[in-house]
Amino acid sequence: MDFKDYYKILGVEPTADDKAIKAAYRKLARKYHPDVSKERDAEDKFKEANEAYEVLGDAQKRAEFDEIRKYGGQHGRPFQAPPGWESRGGGGGGFEGGDFSDFFSSIFGARGSNPFGGARQQRSAGRRGQDVELELAIFLEETLSKESKQISFQIPQTNAAGQRTGFTTKTLNVKIPAGVTDGERIRLKGQGAPGVGGGANGDLFLTVRMAPHPLFDVEGHDLIITVPLAPWEAALGTKVAVPTLTGKINLTIRPDSQSGQRLRVPGMGLANKQGERGNLYAQLKVVMPPASDASARELWTQLSEKAAFDPRTQWSK
Repeated sequence: MDFKDYYKILGVEPTADDKAIKAAYRKLARKYHPDVSKERDAEDKFKEANEAYEVLGDAQKRAEFDEIRKYGGQHGRPFQAPPGWESRGGGGGGFEGGDFSDFFSSIFGARGSNPFGGARQQRSAGRRGQDVELELAIFLEETLSKESKQISFQIPQTNAAGQRTGFTTKTLNVKIPAGVTDGERIRLKGQGAPGVGGGANGDLFLTVRMAPHPLFDVEGHDLIITVPLAPWEAALGTKVAVPTLTGKINLTIRPDSQSGQRLRVPGMGLANKQGERGNLYAQLKVVMPPASDASARELWTQLSEKAAFDPRTQWSK
C-alpha cells in the first residue's frame, strides 16, 4: 500500500487554508470530470481529487492525516500505519471509504477513542452493530436518473466476543432520492456493520456531495448555464442548441440580445422532494472573435463607420 499525500494531489501547501483547498479541488474536479476530460485516467484522477478533498476539507480528518504525515510518508512510496493505529476503531460510528483507496481506509476505516490506543471493546450480549458513515459523490445527472447507483464500502467484522477481526467489502444498489441536495444525509437502516450476539445491524449513513459540473452552476433547484454568442448572433438573433441534464434543447435568441441577459427555461432544473423540477437559466455572453487578419479588421471598420453606435452615451448626460 502506497502513501498518498493529499496536499500534493490537490497541489496545495500543508499550510493552505480551507478556501485554497476548496478552490484547488473544484479546479481539478472540473478538469477531470468524466463528461469533459478525454484523458484515459480522468476518472481515476477525479476520484483521487474527491478523496483528497474528503480528508483536507474536513478539519478532524485533516488533523488525523497531518498526524500520520509526520511519520515521514512520501507520496507514492510504500506506507505502513504506525504501531497501534488500529484504523481509529471502536464505538461511536465509522467512516468507510466507498470508492476511496486502501490507504484512506487504513487511516479512516472507523472512528473510535485514541488513534494510538487501540479500539475499545464492548462485550455485552446482543450488541447493536456499528453505524457506518460514507460520503457519496454524485453527478447532477444522477439526481434525475431512475437507475440505482452501485456503491461499495467496507464494514468491520467481529467475532462472537465483539472483537474486531477485520473488514469486509459490501456492495449495494442505492436509489438517489428526488430533490437530494449537497450535504444531505441519507439513512439506510440495517445496512451497517452486523450486530453481535443477535444484536441488530447498524445503519449506513450517506452524506451527499455534489460533484462540480463543467457546464452548470446550481442555485437552489435552478441551474445556470452560460451561452456564448457571436456578436452578430446577439444582434440579429439565432437559435442555439443548449445542453441540459437530459439532452439538448433549441433556444431562440431574440435580436438585440445583451451579455448578462438570462433566459428562463421552465422545468429543466433539478427536482425537489415532490419531483417538480426547477428552472434552467441560460445566461448570454457575447464573445468577440479575433480580428486576426486584414479582411476581418476591414469588416469591423466598416461596421464601426455604418453603425454610428456609442455604447457610452450615458456618460455624457
